[in-house]
Amino acid sequence: MNSLGNCSRAVLLAATLLAAPVAASLMVTAPAQAFIVFDPSNYSQNVLTAARSLQQITNQITSLQNQAQMLINQARNLASLPFSSLQQLQQSVQRTQQLLSQAQNVAFDVQQIDKAFQQQYGSVSLSASDQQLVTDARSRWQNTVGGLQDAMRVQAGVVGNIDTNRTQMSTLVGASQSATGALQATQAGNQLLALQAQQLADLTAVVAANGRAQALTEAERAAAADQGREQRRRFLTAGSGYQAGNATMFNR
Repeated sequence: MNSLGNCSRAVLLAATLLAAPVAASLMVTAPAQAFIVFDPSNYSQNVLTAARSLQQITNQITSLQNQAQMLINQARNLASLPFSSLQQLQQSVQRTQQLLSQAQNVAFDVQQIDKAFQQQYGSVSLSASDQQLVTDARSRWQNTVGGLQDAMRVQAGVVGNIDTNRTQMSTLVGASQSATGALQATQAGNQLLALQAQQLADLTAVVAANGRAQALTEAERAAAADQGREQRRRFLTAGSGYQAGNATMFNR
C-alpha cells in the first residue's frame, strides 16, 4: 500500500516537472504575439523623412512653375508688334520729295544752279542788246516767282502730312503703352523715332524751299541792280542817249 502511494507521488512529481517548462514557454511567448511595440524614435525619423520629401516635391513644383513663367515672358518679349507705320511714313517722304523734284526753272541740282547763275545772274554783258537785257530780266523774274510758288507748294504738302502724322503718332503711342513684351515696346519706340525723322525731313524740305525762294529773290535783285547800272550807262553815253521826238497818243 505504501509502495503504491509512493509510486503515485513519483508520477505526479514527474508530470509537474515536465509541465513547468511548457507553462513557462506559454507565458513568455503569448505576450509577444498579442501586442505591437511602439518606437517613438523610429516614428519621428519617418515623419522627418516624409516632410523632407514633401518639401523637395514642393520645391520642384515651384521651380517648374518659375520655368513655365519664364518661358511665357520670353514668348511675350519675342512677340512682334502687329502694327507698322513704315509704309505711311515712306509715302509722306515720297510726297515731299516729289514736290522738291518739281522745282521750276532752277532745280535743286548743283550743276543746274551753277549754269543758271552763269547765264542769267552773272555780270551783264556790255555787248548784249536791249532786247536781250529785257529777256534776261524777265527770265530772272520768272525764276523768282517760280521759287516762291515752289516754296508754298512744299509748305502745303508738309501741312497735309500733319494729319497723317497725328494719326500715326496716336497709334504708335497706344501700341507702346499696350506692348506685352520688350520687343513690342522697342519696335513701337523705333517707329516713333522714324516718325520724328519723317517730320524732320519735312521741316528740312520747307527750309530748303524757303531758302531757295529767298536766294532767287536776292539773286534777281542783285542782277537787276547790275543791269540797271548798264542801262543807265548806255542812256548817258554820248550819241546814244535820249533823243527828242514826236509822240503819238491814242492813234491821233
